This record gives sequence, C-alpha cells and structure tokens, in this order.
Amino acid sequence: MTHPTSSRRTRLAVLLGTAAALTATAVTAPATAAAQPPYAAAGAGVGAGIGPGPVAALGTGHSQHAGAVPLSTYFTGSAYQLRDTTRGNQRTLDAMNQTGGGTLFTDPDNDWGGAGTPADRQSAGVDAHYATAVTWDFYKGVLGRNGIRGDGTGVTSRVHYGSNHPNAFFDPSCFCANYGDDPATGQTLATLDVVGHELTHGVIASTAGLGSSGEPGGLNEGTADILGTAIEFFADNAADVGDYFIGERAFADGPLRRMDHPSLDGHSRDYWSRDIGTLDAYAASGPARHFFYLLAEGSGPKEINKISYDSPTYDGSKLLGIGQDKAVRIWYRALSTYMTSTSDYARARTATLMAAADLYGPAGVEYGRVAAAWNAVNVR
Repeated sequence: MTHPTSSRRTRLAVLLGTAAALTATAVTAPATAAAQPPYAAAGAGVGAGIGPGPVAALGTGHSQHAGAVPLSTYFTGSAYQLRDTTRGNQRTLDAMNQTGGGTLFTDPDNDWGGAGTPADRQSAGVDAHYATAVTWDFYKGVLGRNGIRGDGTGVTSRVHYGSNHPNAFFDPSCFCANYGDDPATGQTLATLDVVGHELTHGVIASTAGLGSSGEPGGLNEGTADILGTAIEFFADNAADVGDYFIGERAFADGPLRRMDHPSLDGHSRDYWSRDIGTLDAYAASGPARHFFYLLAEGSGPKEINKISYDSPTYDGSKLLGIGQDKAVRIWYRALSTYMTSTSDYARARTATLMAAADLYGPAGVEYGRVAAAWNAVNVR
C-alpha cells in the first residue's frame, strides 16, 4: 500500500483500508452474556496457569493506548504466549518490521508491555491482543456472532508491520489484521476503534460483501467506522473512552474521520449527492457515518463522555436519537440480512428500514427515526 508521510489528506485516503478489494447510549451486551477475561480486573490471575502442562491463562498487559488491561494468554508449560484459546485461538505476532510472517509474542511471567511505551515491543502486541478480544466479545455478546466469519475462528494480529508504516489493514488471504507504527511517535495504530474497524472489514466480507469503490465502497468504509466506533464504546475503557471520532489516538494531530460532522475532516461529505459514487471510499463514507450518529444521538449540540458535538442536518430538521444500542442492531441486521455487494445509499436506506421493522415493528418510533435520519443526510 501507499506509504504516506506528509499529507494528512493522503493518510485519510489510505489509513484503515483493506489489503484486497474489501474494503449517548453505549452498546451493551445482554445481561445473560457470560463474562470473559478482558472484563475481569486488570492483574487478576497474573501467573495463573503455572502447573504441569499447557493451559489457558490470564495475564496483565501494559498498553500504549488503553492503560493496564487483562489479557487472555496461553501457558505452554514453560512460557506464556499471546494466544487466546477462549476466542477461536486468536494470536498476536510481532511482524518484526517486515511485511510477511511474524513471531508469536511470548513472555516468562505473564506481565506484558513494560511501561506501556513504544520502547517495549510487547506493548503494541498488548493493544492489538486486547482490542481483538474486545471486538470478539462485542460481536458475540451484543450481536450473537461467533467470531469475525461467524464460524468460531479467531484472527491473527500482526503489529510492527513494515518499517514505520503508518497504516492498518485487514487481509482476508491470511485472515489477519496488520498494524504499523506512527513514524512520528512510534506508537502502534492498534487502537480500539482501528482494530474494530479492520476486523469489521472481515465481517463485511462474510456478510454483504460490499464492494470497495463507488457507493458500495462508501458503505463498506462507513460500516467499518460505525461498528469500530461501537466497539470502542462497548470496551468502556477509562483510558480510551468511547467517542464519535475515528483514529483519534492513532496520530498526534487528531482524528482521521468523525461521525457527527464528517466534512470537518477536510475530506468527507456530510450528505449524499449524485456524484458521491465518484469519490474515494473514505469521502463517500461520510453520509453513512453521519446517518448513524444522527440515528443514535440526534442532531444539534450535545456533550457525550465530556466531548462536545454539534451535528447539522441537510434539511434543517431537529432529530432525536434512539440510542447507540438500537442503532447498532439495526445497522448490523441490515448489513447481514439485506445489503449485498452492490448496495448503494438508496438500498441501504431500504435495508435499514426493513431491519428496523424486523426488530422494533413498522409502526415503532425506531422505524420513523431511521427514515428521518436518512432524510437528514439527503438519502430519500
């Protein structure tokens, strides 16, 4: 992929993409969802697993972006691995600044990442391993999906991809996600929302199969941003609070994209127009992101998690949101049940209305607000 170094607009056009032609109410798991290791207290079970043979364990990680976090690891009998057998055998590798292969992270005492700075190579692995587990739990606990492909198989994560490679992408050929490091700070790009975004490209490929260009490409990137954002809220992480910005922790100069007012990134469109399909997929994703924000939170000024937003509408309408939890369920059902590889914005409107009717009834408030949110981004 292109290696952008100086242009923010170039970074906007390439970051969070795929390697191939794939691309305020917090989302909560049902009360019956089983608790899993990432939501245990950090530090609980450090050293657990020491015994006569291989066994799943729970360690402590010191991340670059998410603070101290619990990690599901695996004890081989002599060392710990960043391997999560409780979530489809997910693994986290050090790509060793190469673009192929990688070495599984290991540790002698199940305490990972040192001081949580780029100086310790493990710390990037901590971010990726933790965020990948959160993403698994979001899809399973909230949406009932068993892994990215829905088949219970875990993904492989590779950090330190390339030499100061300011990019991240999902590669379906190896069922792996790859995360470079910011050349300016050395920090990994494996933040909660970036990891959620990349793994969602795998979900998209396994469901609607949205294309990578035109309006389907915009919906592809918009979907990855929508669900990546929901995953960040779901994590409920005090060090990386949920917000409606994309990649705000990946680079020192602020978010790459935003959902409440997409055009403020200097690249995206706020509303649908007839030429939207001629734009690159990131610019064309703006109306999808904006629709989701309006559906979840409504229009106008507000503060969510101590962050101020002010979302406009195409028609000047004043909208009330239905909460992020319902908005996520509607979008995911539309994606997994009604959208196809060639879906454009008009078909996405129809798909989400059908999903809202399925979930909440055609006479429900939710159905009407889905229609109003699409009107507010000029999709009619």
